Amino acid sequence: MFKALMNDESGFIVSAELVLIATILVIGLIVGLSSIQHAVVAELNDVGDAIGSLNQSYCFTGFSKQKSFSGGLAAYTRGSSFVDSVDDCDNDQCDISCDAPVSEGPKSN
Repeated sequence: MFKALMNDESGFIVSAELVLIATILVIGLIVGLSSIQHAVVAELNDVGDAIGSLNQSYCFTGFSKQKSFSGGLAAYTRGSSFVDSVDDCDNDQCDISCDAPVSEGPKSN
């Protein structure tokens, strides 16, 4: 019985293979999810660029209504206009950079 127990290694080999396969799958998932994250960030950057490139300027004129008999003004509304200027971060114009590391210096109480 001891000799049969020592020669029976099928359970150990199967579990070792499963651990190896699971490890390879997890490493593959990490690489795949990282690739998906970069693709999503790139697409959201494109959406932000598209929104930033929209020209939101507008202009409309007012109107007025003259009174029929007295010649005065019955009602009026004013016009309005807005000119959209280029923002700092429209179309990837932001300068994002890291500062140089700075030492903490001596600690004082």
